[in-house]
Amino acid sequence: MTSQTQPSQAQTVTSTAPDESSALNRQMLAILDFGSQYSELIARRIRETEVYSEVLSYRTSAEQLRQLNPKGIILSGGPSSVYDKGAPVCDPEIWNLGIPVLGVCYGMQVMVQQLGGQVERADRGEYGKAALLIDQSADLLADVTHASTMWMSHGDSVTQLPEGFSVLAHTENTPQAAIAHPQKRFYGVQFHPEVVHSTEGSALIRNFVYSICNCQPTWTTAAFVEEAIREVRAKVGNQRVLLALSGGVDSSTLAFLLHRAIGDQLTCMFIDQGFMRKREPERLIEIFKNQFHISVEYINARERFLAKIQGITDPEEKRKIIGHEFIRVFEEESARLGPFDYLAQGTLYPDVIESADTNVDPQTGERVAVKIKSHHNVGGLPKDLRFKLIEPLRKLFKDEVRRVGIAVELPDEIVRRHPFPGPGLAIRILGEVTPERLHILREADYIIRQEIRRSDSYHDFWQAFGVLLPVRSVGVMGDQRTYAYPIVLRLVSSEDGMTADWSRAPYELLESISNRVVNEVEGVNRVVYDITSKPPGTIEWE
Repeated sequence: MTSQTQPSQAQTVTSTAPDESSALNRQMLAILDFGSQYSELIARRIRETEVYSEVLSYRTSAEQLRQLNPKGIILSGGPSSVYDKGAPVCDPEIWNLGIPVLGVCYGMQVMVQQLGGQVERADRGEYGKAALLIDQSADLLADVTHASTMWMSHGDSVTQLPEGFSVLAHTENTPQAAIAHPQKRFYGVQFHPEVVHSTEGSALIRNFVYSICNCQPTWTTAAFVEEAIREVRAKVGNQRVLLALSGGVDSSTLAFLLHRAIGDQLTCMFIDQGFMRKREPERLIEIFKNQFHISVEYINARERFLAKIQGITDPEEKRKIIGHEFIRVFEEESARLGPFDYLAQGTLYPDVIESADTNVDPQTGERVAVKIKSHHNVGGLPKDLRFKLIEPLRKLFKDEVRRVGIAVELPDEIVRRHPFPGPGLAIRILGEVTPERLHILREADYIIRQEIRRSDSYHDFWQAFGVLLPVRSVGVMGDQRTYAYPIVLRLVSSEDGMTADWSRAPYELLESISNRVVNEVEGVNRVVYDITSKPPGTIEWE
């Protein structure tokens, strides 16, 4: 998905109810999900070729697929064995659609079994990196280097190919690592080309997308923005839209997109619960309201939230209380500012894939809101608060949202902002949250962010922040002993937040942060560095 302008050709569907239509997505690839942990990654790899992709249930019928008219179908991996009773399989009529199919790992085994071949438990499983030894380099494996590394993860193997299939490649342990029936355009790979460990997996995917499925690169940022604006205008008309603005990338990008589409019909509500970082609420209002003239209603609820969590030390209870109070404030203020016809949410495509609980108004057929996704999932809206829902970003992955943010001229400081939890500093203070502890952490966190920006390393980290521990230690300042809090410094690197590693930050940066925090923040006499990866730890401490 790039910012270049391309002809719009595609069809919009959802992963649970593929019945929407859009000019943008008529050219697409369908991914049938058999429960693989990598299904989303397959979709992202295809989209990186500038071709739209959708993740659908393996139960999607051949008739539904015929209506969607995808240029190709990919069968994902999965944890099952095809010979087990009740193992998931696709509609066998898929093989009569005349559409190219690529089976990946378990998906290849489904293909083999349904077309008359055989799959059995392997004498020796294959897990991890393996050299792909190419027997036929045409079509699927064009430009894939002989003996390049591919990622294996299987205990079953194909022991007999269906009629018309031939072997394209093998590994030391797997005689049929890649197979093909070129006349029918059916292909299978026993490895996972979508993972980063498969060094030339992207070349294989591009071969399938362009050479075999004959796709054109139409999934671009510019095309998406144009289509999204057109769809919003058509859907909303002259009605009013409410957006819960958190200041994060998703809700901010959505605000800028909607403002382009409907202008003053959009009202953003920013609820300041008192747990934001230093100067962030003021900066948010400055950017949205003063610089870009987007309507923002600022709700100062700091004292209200702090009173609700007074004396609470359990992290989950803190989250629940903050989430519940957010709902109450949102409910009260939307009634005061309303009426509104639509609630805009920053729902992303991973949310759509993972949640099939779409709620439909039985009278209007519109989806109705039950969650505030754009406020980092801090709480769900009550079911009797009835809005029609508008989710322009629900087709996008996080990296695509950032590109849309750039396209709609969202300031770089928001587009590239580090992730920040909905409950904010309240879950970066272990134990009870008090005004004193909030002040200490807010000041320490501000220094941390200042120093990493000063060293030009802000974008070297996935997240960089401080944590305040509810203990005190002895220190010495000048000729006097101190008894003060420690600040834990957390700097991590990651691609998606699912896993993370502690950053090997320069000693000079660690030293400058430590010196400033200890000298400038009253109540702190010690800075420690967290060198725990995820797993076994988590990025946040609560």
